[in-house]
Amino acid sequence: MLKLKQYDLKRYSIPLVIIVIILGTIGAYLIKQVQTENENLFLKQLVGLTGGIIGAIILSFIDYHFIANFYIVLYVINLVFLILVKSSFGVVHNNAKRWLDLGFFEFQPSELTKIILIIFAAKIFTMMRAKINNFFVLAFAVVSVGLPTFLILIQTNLSTSLVITFIFLMMLFAAGLSWKIILPVVVIGIPVIAGLFWYVQQDYQILLQPYQQERILSLLNPDDYEAAMFQQENSIGAIGSGQLYGKIFSDTSDRNYDSVPINESDFIFSVAGEEFGFIGSCLILGLYAIIIYICIITAKQAPDYMGMLIAVGIASMFMVQVFINVGVATKLLPNTGIPLPFLSYGLSSLLSGMMAIGLILNIRLQPKKGR
Repeated sequence: MLKLKQYDLKRYSIPLVIIVIILGTIGAYLIKQVQTENENLFLKQLVGLTGGIIGAIILSFIDYHFIANFYIVLYVINLVFLILVKSSFGVVHNNAKRWLDLGFFEFQPSELTKIILIIFAAKIFTMMRAKINNFFVLAFAVVSVGLPTFLILIQTNLSTSLVITFIFLMMLFAAGLSWKIILPVVVIGIPVIAGLFWYVQQDYQILLQPYQQERILSLLNPDDYEAAMFQQENSIGAIGSGQLYGKIFSDTSDRNYDSVPINESDFIFSVAGEEFGFIGSCLILGLYAIIIYICIITAKQAPDYMGMLIAVGIASMFMVQVFINVGVATKLLPNTGIPLPFLSYGLSSLLSGMMAIGLILNIRLQPKKGR
């Protein structure tokens, strides 16, 4: 479990920890700016950030091989949580049933699912490395990951389902999937995706909920869906009003992001854009780029195959979440709810992000074993 004597503490990534603390502190500040008098979001986020950092550091000294040994237990626990969400224990917010009420806070199991499935997939691919291109192995992997993904999809949580799918595909590619499989899938997949994109725009489509279809149509035809575009239009207005340097030192208390719903979580980037301006927003994105770069380098220098896959999965998770969140806030993508790691309010999101950082730190500490 603990292999302190074998760890190379010189490889402990202090810069990664510092960057996460900086992003978390910025997020807490932004949350304080948008919380109402009756809310206590700032204090909750600060407590979550402190506990998350401590948890990440503790996790960084627990061998990821030891954690991966419990991949089946973790997988089953995750399924139980996702099933409970659909039961009477589930909590509904904004017409979506995605949370469990644990008393002291509301827990979103889908956030934990991302980390558990990264560990699960890495363990499965490692055990079946020699047969990674076997049809039955691929089918087993797809079904195993597909089951919890489906349970998340019917919450309804299409965005997280897409994030998990992207992570799985990136890990599958890194696992050594043959180009003889990849190329035919790409050749067939591109026109299929294009066809699906056309299909979900039709009145008779049955794949998406009406509100999900409306979000796609509103991005393509904003003038016809002004109500659906309200959130994103106000978001880009807030970001644009920040101009070059932002309003953080402005005397006025009026902020455009006050008219952006859910600006403490899904649209936190609109708050960052107005407070810190173009330069500050670029610096925040730069910090995310460094985190993703460290994850990729960790994958490249990982001590073994499993460590490489976990690091690839985590890099993919951070990359796609930042891309989607910022893309939605800047009206480049259809409106969907994805938190911005370490900035958005939400203890579940903060928990999964800190667990991911703890795993990356541990992989970097491990002695080289060869692949």
